[in-house]
Amino acid sequence: MDILEVAEIVGILSFALSGFFVSAAAGLDILGIFIGAFLTALGGGVIRDVIADKSLYAFTNNIASILVVAVVVSGIFFRLHRFTAIEKNRYFLLADTLGLVSFAISGALVGVEAGFNFSGVVLLSLITAVGGGVLRDMLINKVPFILTSEFYGSVAIVVGMLMYMLDMAGLMGVGAISAVFGTGVALRLLAVKRQWHLPKLY
Repeated sequence: MDILEVAEIVGILSFALSGFFVSAAAGLDILGIFIGAFLTALGGGVIRDVIADKSLYAFTNNIASILVVAVVVSGIFFRLHRFTAIEKNRYFLLADTLGLVSFAISGALVGVEAGFNFSGVVLLSLITAVGGGVLRDMLINKVPFILTSEFYGSVAIVVGMLMYMLDMAGLMGVGAISAVFGTGVALRLLAVKRQWHLPKLY
């Protein structure tokens, strides 16, 4: 199992749980919750693979769908939908953070493999990390999380930049990528704790 596949699996598991929390909190029925979880976990990766002209991981690897179904069934079984104030829930925050950083890394890796330049790698990192969540929020008629949350999309951009610099420096190894993962997670959690926001024009 290579680094890209590990990042994919962590991202799918984390974002499936994140999608479950948000969809359940929005009052969707069981089918709606499954759709919300699938969109969150797989939507960004599908957009990424289309842009990179790559076989769609979500549609060619059975483990992707199995992971999403397993997460949603587990969430229903353990009645995780009882949690309120989803954005402030620590389980949602951790799942969403892990998914965000994992998919930002997988997006950057696909961009590097495709030979994209700096802008391409960073943009693919951002799209992979936030695309599924944007689709989910549009489905439930909600302002996308990326536009309102503390340093959300910014974390994906930073991760994409770091990954591109690692590749340019010839340091694209497990240790270096793990350090980028830790940096992204720490930045996101610190932004939430300190309530960092990008400035607004009003």
